[in-house]
Amino acid sequence: MTQDLGTYAKERGVKYFLFNFTDLFGTQRAKLVPAEAASGMQKSGAGFAGFAAWLDFTPAHPDMFVKPDPASVIQLPWKPEVAWVAGDPWMNDEPVAQGPRNVLKRLMEQSAAKGMLMKSGVEPEFHLINADGSDISDERDTQEKPCYDQSAVMRRYDVIAEICSTMTELGWGPYQNDHEDANGQFEINWDFNDALTIADQLSFFKFMVKSIAENHGLRATFMPKPFSHLTGNGCHVHVSVWSNDGKTNRFGDDSGELGLSAEAYHFIGGLLAHGEALAAITNPTVNSYKRINAPPTLSGATWSPSSITFGGNNRTHMIRIPDDGRIELRLPDGAANPYLLMAVILAAGMDGVDNSIPSGDRLDIDMYTEGHTVTDAKKLPLNLLDALRHFEADSGLRAALGEEFSQAYLKLKHNDWNKFSQSLTQWERDNTLDC
Repeated sequence: MTQDLGTYAKERGVKYFLFNFTDLFGTQRAKLVPAEAASGMQKSGAGFAGFAAWLDFTPAHPDMFVKPDPASVIQLPWKPEVAWVAGDPWMNDEPVAQGPRNVLKRLMEQSAAKGMLMKSGVEPEFHLINADGSDISDERDTQEKPCYDQSAVMRRYDVIAEICSTMTELGWGPYQNDHEDANGQFEINWDFNDALTIADQLSFFKFMVKSIAENHGLRATFMPKPFSHLTGNGCHVHVSVWSNDGKTNRFGDDSGELGLSAEAYHFIGGLLAHGEALAAITNPTVNSYKRINAPPTLSGATWSPSSITFGGNNRTHMIRIPDDGRIELRLPDGAANPYLLMAVILAAGMDGVDNSIPSGDRLDIDMYTEGHTVTDAKKLPLNLLDALRHFEADSGLRAALGEEFSQAYLKLKHNDWNKFSQSLTQWERDNTLDC
């Protein structure tokens, strides 16, 4: 039974709802709806002008109505009079095909028809920086290898503990917090779930982390590479596929290599086959390509892939097999749109399963030091333009995600690249002013 948001508000003392949707660039958009109007607007949706967000619309398009999904509603623990609820954009009485949440839901419906439910867990990394964005916020956090630094994480205890306690209150099951490999960088992990729930949670997580950091006079950023000499912000995704009832892990096989089933290896095959195009979604910004294919950082390693390969419990590959019954995709970064991230993984993986795409042989080598010895491994794109061209050429992946979505995404992302290309950087002035 679908819960009525007006009733939810009365029971919990909520005064306003954020009727939320996420656009193609991952920007969260919302209208602040008073609780008294929530029940009526739950049926009709909150009206938006699609052109005002990063969607491929013009001012001539009709209103877009975002219909909230009451199953996703979250009361803000740090401002309990407000509740956030993820929504699905509609136009002309039909779901907007380029809406990221709609793209994911459609793919999940298709996989459910095959008796398959993708579950995921995410590892979003972020930096806590000064409010003006100039530097990391902890001037004492200077070690070459600051990962798991006990003192550094405790100096940011107030922020990290508040975020984690909030997640506990929400029932997400957070189980560890750590200082990551870069100075000023942190990560919080929580229980895995179905792909749509995790996408909603990741969207809210980014909003929550930024909000709580601001309340402490700091700024949180998920930017893929905010500092050139430090490790960037990844968003590793752990993936498994289950029966629709969520009881049987179809990736698990005690007799399979490293505890994975043949189906899991076909899923890996799909991710590898679409790896170059995948990057256009998993690494969606100009800055993303400063994180992958990067030189060693202050700590000695980027922890990011450069080749389209898989290995066992080995963090130098694009795909890692950390345990039986699951895989880890290490390619995505903090700028990835949560809904498109899950959608493109599911689309590529299911293509592998449907067409029995072979994964090839596992590589048990350090790709950072021995990768040059592998002559047949594809390389990841070197920049956003290359990634977009690979996505454009991947007709199968485009069709799986939907042509209307794909064309809209490519158009707006090419515009993004063109804007970057038209900008003048300080590096250019420093190196060519005397020509």
